[in-house]
Amino acid sequence: MSDMAKTKPMRRKTTKREKKEWVAAYIFIAPLVIGIFVFYIYPFIQNFWFSFNDVNRFNISTFTGLENYKALIKDKELYRTLGNTIKYVIITVPVGICLSILIATLLNAKIRGTSIYRTIYFLPSVTMSVAIALVWKWMYNGEFGILNNILGAFGIEGQNWLSNPKTALYMVMIVGIWMSVGYNMIILLAGMQGISKSYYEAAAIDGAGPVKRFFKITIPMLTPTIFFVMITSIIGGFQVFDTIYMMIGKTSLAYESTQTLVMMFYRYAFDYGQKGYAAAISIVIFAIIMLITIFQFVMQKKWVNYD
Repeated sequence: MSDMAKTKPMRRKTTKREKKEWVAAYIFIAPLVIGIFVFYIYPFIQNFWFSFNDVNRFNISTFTGLENYKALIKDKELYRTLGNTIKYVIITVPVGICLSILIATLLNAKIRGTSIYRTIYFLPSVTMSVAIALVWKWMYNGEFGILNNILGAFGIEGQNWLSNPKTALYMVMIVGIWMSVGYNMIILLAGMQGISKSYYEAAAIDGAGPVKRFFKITIPMLTPTIFFVMITSIIGGFQVFDTIYMMIGKTSLAYESTQTLVMMFYRYAFDYGQKGYAAAISIVIFAIIMLITIFQFVMQKKWVNYD
C-alpha cells in the first residue's frame, strides 16, 4: 500500500461563517429544547421519582419504595376507573374514526360549499373544551335541557342524563366523539387527496362502482393515515379529563361510573394531597399508553398492506 493511501484525509477547517451559522442554529432551537426539558422531561423525571415517595402538599417527600404501587394494585377503585376508561376508548375511537372517514369521503367529492362544510366540522376541534362541555351540559339538563324538550315533542319522557349512572358515561362519549370527528376528518381528508386519481379511473374502466372503489382503493391506500389517527385517538381517549370534569359534578350519583384514570390522578393529587400515590397512577397511565402504542407499531406492518 502506498504512502498516499495510508495518509488520512485532512479535515477541512470550519470557516467563521459556518461557525456563525451553527451558533445561530443553536440559538433558534434553544427555546424549544429548553421548553421541552422544563415542561416535559424534568416533570416526568420528577413525577417518576415521586411515585416511589410519600409526598405531602408542600412537596416534602419520604422514600417508601414500591408501597404506592403495592397499594395501587390492591385498590379496587383503580380497576373500576380503568374499566370506565377502556369502555370510553373502545366506543369513542372506532365510532369517531368511522364517522371521520365517512365525512371526509363526502367532503372529498365535488360538491358546492365544500370549504364551508370543512370549516363547520372543524370548529369543535378549535373550540375550548370547557365551553363545549358547558354547552352540552346545558343541553343534557333534566329540567330545561333541549334534548328533553325534543324528546317531549315526540311523547318520550326525558331524564337526568348526567346524573344517571347508566347513561352519564355514554352522554359524555357523544361529546367526545363530536369533538374529535372534525380534527380526524381533516387529517383523513388530506390523506384521501393524496391518493392518485388514476387508481379510481382505472377501477371505473374495469366496472368497479363507488362502493367497491371505496373499499378496494380508498381504505387500503388510507391505512397509514388511519393508523396515525387511531394512535392519537387512543392516547386522547386514555387522557380524557376536562369534558367529564366539567360535565359531571363531584357530588353526582354518576361520578364513580364516569371517573377515568386521569380524573383519579387529579383527585388524589389535588383533592387529597397524596401526590406520591397520584404519581404512581400517572405512571400506570403512561405504561398503558406506551404498551398499546408499541403493540400498534408492531402490528402496523401486518395492517398497513397494499397488496
